[in-house]
Amino acid sequence: MNRSSDPNPFDEEEQEVNPFSKGNAAPGSKSRVPQFVSNTLGFGPKHDATVDIPLDSMNDSKKKQKELADWEADIKRRERDIKRREDAVASAGVPADDRNWPPFFPIIHHDIANEIPVHAQRLQYLAFASWLGIVLCLVFNVIAVTVCWIRGGGVKIFFLSIIYALIGCPLSYVLWYRPLYRAMRTDSAFKFGWFFLCYLIHIGFCILAAIAPPIVFHGRSLTGILAAIDVFSDHVLVGIFYLVGFGLFCLESLLSLWVVQKVYMYFRGHK
Repeated sequence: MNRSSDPNPFDEEEQEVNPFSKGNAAPGSKSRVPQFVSNTLGFGPKHDATVDIPLDSMNDSKKKQKELADWEADIKRRERDIKRREDAVASAGVPADDRNWPPFFPIIHHDIANEIPVHAQRLQYLAFASWLGIVLCLVFNVIAVTVCWIRGGGVKIFFLSIIYALIGCPLSYVLWYRPLYRAMRTDSAFKFGWFFLCYLIHIGFCILAAIAPPIVFHGRSLTGILAAIDVFSDHVLVGIFYLVGFGLFCLESLLSLWVVQKVYMYFRGHK
């Protein structure tokens, strides 16, 4: 019996199916669509798209990364400087809030040599001289007005000069000298900004005090040039005191302008 013509049950029957012909599809059979047709049904092959990256954006990204690295390095440098200053203060044995100035009657903490960086100590001493200058101006103003009061100038101007001194001396320290001292010590941009704001007010006061217009200050309560001219015709001695006070306020104004310029240059160069 010849069984060579019998189909092999393990052989899979291959049929050529035309994917574009509806009639050739046998019932229950699945049409095979060529792989290249399915791959090209979209906008092209899956992996043939190219992306163009502008060179400018790459350069900007590298520039931003470099700026970020420089900024991080600058922050680390400032942290090291602050840590070094704190270690120097701790090794010197000076507490942060220890009152040590003036030596005969300590009322404030002041230690430029140990707490301020070496390259900024000269500028800090200059600002300290400016603060001592406004204290000297206000104290001498009390003396000159007292002489004027004794010569018949009235007690009101004496009390006003006392008020100027009692308010101006501590406020000048709290509002602009101590913020500058702490800004130099801790490198704080906020404290530098606060110093500039209050110090400009201080300069304005010194200029007004050197002029002493009667529309702002009562009578002869400040030793400005207008008050000196007013009292010089009545009492020569009082006029001399007022002229000296006028000179002190002028010197303080010039020194303050120099200090604010130096501090601003230091702030810009340091940042």
